[in-house]
Amino acid sequence: MRIPSTIAARPGTAPLVRAPDDGPDDDPRSGTDGGTAGGAAGGAAGGAAAGTSLWWLGQAGFALRHRGTTLLIDPYLSDSLAEKYRGRLFPHARMHAPPVDPARLTGVDAVLHTHAHTDHMDPWTIRDLLRGNTPVFVAPRAEREQALRRGIPAGRLTGLTAGEHLVLGPDIEIHAVPAAHEELETDERGDHRFLGYVIRLGGLTLYHSGDCVPYPGQAELLAGHGVDVALLPVNGRDAHRLANGVPGNFTVREAARLCREAGIPTLVCHHIGLFDFNTVDPRWAAEQLRTHAAGLDWLLPDLAVPYELRHRTEGDRP
Repeated sequence: MRIPSTIAARPGTAPLVRAPDDGPDDDPRSGTDGGTAGGAAGGAAGGAAAGTSLWWLGQAGFALRHRGTTLLIDPYLSDSLAEKYRGRLFPHARMHAPPVDPARLTGVDAVLHTHAHTDHMDPWTIRDLLRGNTPVFVAPRAEREQALRRGIPAGRLTGLTAGEHLVLGPDIEIHAVPAAHEELETDERGDHRFLGYVIRLGGLTLYHSGDCVPYPGQAELLAGHGVDVALLPVNGRDAHRLANGVPGNFTVREAARLCREAGIPTLVCHHIGLFDFNTVDPRWAAEQLRTHAAGLDWLLPDLAVPYELRHRTEGDRP
């Protein structure tokens, strides 16, 4: 694994969730030290941090903490899909346990859902998050009814479509952009069913594509946002999966190409390692990146490890 210059592992960072009486350097849930799970005693937000931290939660899920504000993106922290698809062609059995119990999280300020597929908008995760949190939920406006059925309270739900934005705090903005999974889709009102989010955190700009493949004008659109770090799925796609209800995503090479074309210096890969029918070998992905991502910083993140996102200057861009 290569650690990009934009991102640094934070082995001294407290875990994302910790029992109040745990010591400062030990998380008994995982048998690992405090650097492998991410947040402070009694809550995800903890004390106000000077910078921005990121944790990969598996699949397309991430946690972000910026100066005391905690955001979750597409958290799938249950095994609900294994129950739904038990005995089917793709049984959706998890290859690893959820890295954190959503029922133990507190201090979550916002939850962003890129679309309504269950591994991105999971009713069990939503239910458990609501036990200790009252976050703002952001989701495609085209999927409002589905979001309500998944348990998101109507009064806490903000719907967006591509081209709109939401201010979450003094230096936190969410800009919605289209996503193609595997096509660009809109409802009868023209609202996009699949979104990506450009997230501005102070002077740092992240792009989470949601589930997405390349589409015309995408690189130009992102270049206009001045993205510093792209969080992109790299599990690829094929006709067999699509014919059986599993649309796909970027390949590793396509993700690297998008970053180069959009002038994005850092790529963080995800959407691998959870379902055996819908992943790639991370060792193969790393080799692809070494071969095809020349000039980019890239990361295949470790599950639930905290990373510090360092703000770049224009002079740092390739």
